[in-house]
Amino acid sequence: MSQILLENYLWIKSLHLIAVMSWMAGMLYLPRLYVYHVRATKGSELSETLKEMERKLLRFIMNPAMIITWIFGLMMIWANPTLMQQGWMHGKLLLVILMSVLHMVFSKWRKNFAADENTKSEKFYRWWNEAPTLLMVIIVILAVAEPF
Repeated sequence: MSQILLENYLWIKSLHLIAVMSWMAGMLYLPRLYVYHVRATKGSELSETLKEMERKLLRFIMNPAMIITWIFGLMMIWANPTLMQQGWMHGKLLLVILMSVLHMVFSKWRKNFAADENTKSEKFYRWWNEAPTLLMVIIVILAVAEPF
């Protein structure tokens, strides 16, 4: 099996990167929607529209993209297990786990908005909007520069 994966490694890597880009687009956009949602009056047309946008973004883009990211990433490790001997890969995996946890936190916040139970401020979501960017920058540096 690992031989088949190795023969198709560049295709797997390409699909992994496409999934990562899709996932990150959602991770960067969802908290921005929350910033706008805080400003919307509960029950208003804008609030209901944002609820639908948030739900669809998570269900149809972010969740599948995160799952596909993990699948193809693990396939690359299976094809080339020596990656796990490199320190940068351990750092990258730790940060990807943190990104996945952040994804789950964002999902919880979406449920709060859907139930009109949000208690957080616009400023709170503005700060959290930066977390995926910071994680993404460090992950890319680790994956490309392989500093250790």
